[in-house]
Amino acid sequence: MMPKSRFAVAAVLLSVAFLSACGKSEPAGRQARGGASAVPVTTAVAREEAFVGAVSAVGTVSARESVTVTAKVSETVQRVHFESGQQVARGAVLVTLSGQQQQAALQAAEANAEEAERLYQRNRQLVEQQLIARASFDAQVASRSATRAQVAQIRAQLAERVIRAPFSGVLGIRQVSPGALVTPGTVITTLDDISRVYVDFPLPESQLALLGVGQRLLGTTVAWPGRSFEGVVTTINTRIDPVSRAVMVRADFANPDRALRPGMLFNIQLQQAERTALMVPEIALTQVGRERYVWKVDADNKVQQSPVETGQREAGKVEIVQGLKAGERIVVEGVGKLRNGQRVVEAGGGAEEPGAAKP
Repeated sequence: MMPKSRFAVAAVLLSVAFLSACGKSEPAGRQARGGASAVPVTTAVAREEAFVGAVSAVGTVSARESVTVTAKVSETVQRVHFESGQQVARGAVLVTLSGQQQQAALQAAEANAEEAERLYQRNRQLVEQQLIARASFDAQVASRSATRAQVAQIRAQLAERVIRAPFSGVLGIRQVSPGALVTPGTVITTLDDISRVYVDFPLPESQLALLGVGQRLLGTTVAWPGRSFEGVVTTINTRIDPVSRAVMVRADFANPDRALRPGMLFNIQLQQAERTALMVPEIALTQVGRERYVWKVDADNKVQQSPVETGQREAGKVEIVQGLKAGERIVVEGVGKLRNGQRVVEAGGGAEEPGAAKP
């Protein structure tokens, strides 16, 4: 019995030693393959691609022509010739004010002018025959001119009592009724020409070189979801605001169906010419304060944080202006777990050979 017991104990000790040796060698094997210390990430190779940039801005719609119709004199409204929202042509009569006193004064002035004209014609014949002095004739000429001026003055006063549309457009809501007393400045209605509208919007001075008169742009508004309005840049202001460092730009939009109304908030998308840009996914960026970084992967699958300068953004991608070259490999996903000099492994694919790149 004794030899068998010793043999059993020896077998158990040998098994424990073997298992212990296997447990120690497995981590060493992993480390040799780079799996224990490597962080799984998703990488990509920075590549240049065709890019059509768009600058966004916000502006307000304004009518091509806009005016608030008011009275010039204090008078009673005799007749209103329009309805709210009516389309009118230039020169159309909108409101007639009472002018009975001026009518009476005009008749008297015209009678005086006619009498002065008759005296002028008679004295002209007499002075030609040298039957009256030249001074008498000159006095009659002055009298005729004075009566004519008086007639013109009263007619101008009567014209101020007829309010007309200064241009073609659409009238707003009527604010007066017949019999109402209006004074200078009393609002009668509004008049807007919205067959074409314009939008003024600020643009950063950094985009000034990409801007030009005649450039096409697109606009949208919450009032018409899903619809885009095409316009053109007509004016670029000569001055840049020293506070906001922005320049005001005016764009013109056709508005045949009057969908755009003055006062609307308008979103501008300024299309730029197609160019080549180095684009990377936005999630590859790490921002610390005002600085932006990407994690570059070297030939040994080790990462290094590198500062970059960014440009425009589009559809989840951002333009890298400086700090990264085409063909360099960067970490896209998993940047929050990295530190300088750390080894990485492609997620789901095991460790990569040094220098391997996954687009």
